Amino acid sequence: MRVVSQERVVRGGCAFFLRHATVDMAALAETLSVSRATLYRVVPGRDPLLGDVLWRFGGRMLARARAQTSSPGIEGVLETTRRFADGVRQAEAFVAFLRAEPATAARVLFTPAGDVHARVVRAQRDILAEAADPTWTPGDLDGAAFLYVRVIESALYAELLRGRPADPDTAERAARAVLEAC
Repeated sequence: MRVVSQERVVRGGCAFFLRHATVDMAALAETLSVSRATLYRVVPGRDPLLGDVLWRFGGRMLARARAQTSSPGIEGVLETTRRFADGVRQAEAFVAFLRAEPATAARVLFTPAGDVHARVVRAQRDILAEAADPTWTPGDLDGAAFLYVRVIESALYAELLRGRPADPDTAERAARAVLEAC
């Protein structure tokens, strides 16, 4: 039996996802030169692995968006979001995954099955805390981050959730309203 680390599985899952816009556990096990049983000992299932893979990509996009943001306060939060959303929309493998496996994508992105939503909310909380300045003092960061992320998700994944394209202007007005209400 060959031993494989969770990090190696996630890295392998990322490479597989970029090539195939999905993760097939049997094919991934073969790529990693381990049995499926070994793979499942390292990761509890496909959804958690997809969550790790999507968060790895999303977290990097978010970090890049944050580093490129030049505006302070609420404008900076919105600028980071615009940059992140642009990156997500341009990620070919991710867009192909959303179209090919909408039910899996929704489960992994929005429920504890993939834990992506919870990670995004934690990251958004950090963004809100960092963006706070003397003119803007957000109160309940956890609640604001949750609402803000839900507004952004509803726009970013409008085709997945509603079957029609998003209206970015309306989404930004709603996101701004959440931030201003803090």
